[in-house]
Amino acid sequence: MKISKAAVAAAVAVALSLTATACGGKEGSAGDPQSVKPGQSNAPALPAYTVASDVTLDSPVLAEAKKRGKIVIGSKADQPYLGFEDQATKKRSGFDVEIAKMIAADLGFGEDKIEWKTVDSGVRETAISTGQVDLYVGTYTINDKRKQLVGFAGPYYKAGADLLVRKDETGITGPDTLQGKNVCSIVGSTPLQEIKKPQYGAKTTELAKYSDCVQQLLTNQVDAVTTDDSILKGYAAANPSKLKVIGKPFTEEPYGVGINKDDKALRDFVNTSLEKHVGDGTYKKIYEGTLGLSGSTYVDPPAVVRY
Repeated sequence: MKISKAAVAAAVAVALSLTATACGGKEGSAGDPQSVKPGQSNAPALPAYTVASDVTLDSPVLAEAKKRGKIVIGSKADQPYLGFEDQATKKRSGFDVEIAKMIAADLGFGEDKIEWKTVDSGVRETAISTGQVDLYVGTYTINDKRKQLVGFAGPYYKAGADLLVRKDETGITGPDTLQGKNVCSIVGSTPLQEIKKPQYGAKTTELAKYSDCVQQLLTNQVDAVTTDDSILKGYAAANPSKLKVIGKPFTEEPYGVGINKDDKALRDFVNTSLEKHVGDGTYKKIYEGTLGLSGSTYVDPPAVVRY
């Protein structure tokens, strides 16, 4: 299908409007997808988090957060049911957002003491290592290369790279059918590095945000979008008559909480927090009230890895 210059310009305008924070709109755009939103009356109830007091921890990051009176958490803002910012209310919602709020409460910071900072995937390590954020919770895959630069608590969820395509797509049925196809993903993502391998034979388009990739898919500028299946299911839920997820994950993506590499005390604390709330049922309630709304079936998270 040939796209007119006007249509391309319109798509670019929409994409640029999303770059600062999140997406907003209706079906047919990469906009607010959440027909049932976390926290709505027709969604499973989200847990309340008890804010701890007098937390004592030999952590430079926590000491700085206490000094400023708030904790700065890096996240995504355009990932439905995971990390999403409503453009009208500026409220954040999703699985990663709730995990972050849960950890912050254990550290002594209520929701009103959290400063959210949207951080693109390509600069996550810089934001963490330079102290621009105290924690990063945003579909952040743990791998050895990243562990040379930052620390990780977790994993708290395991996703897998998959493919998002248009609803009427019949030629793409899995990663082995991408020869000559144009696949979009974001700079710095592990699925992008995977799909660039010669065995797939795919062309790639590299953008700053997944919402930009989804917009290009909707306007026929790319043939597929690849990233974690948890992210793609949210976009498919946004546009059920236009998009679908293939459903054949071809990588493993364990999500971790990004922390300053040298702050082992904080990393250990966050691991303990995760283990505690998996055990007391809080984690499952978070999942069912957020990511579960996109159609993802609950599974127990992997065991945390301490190092």
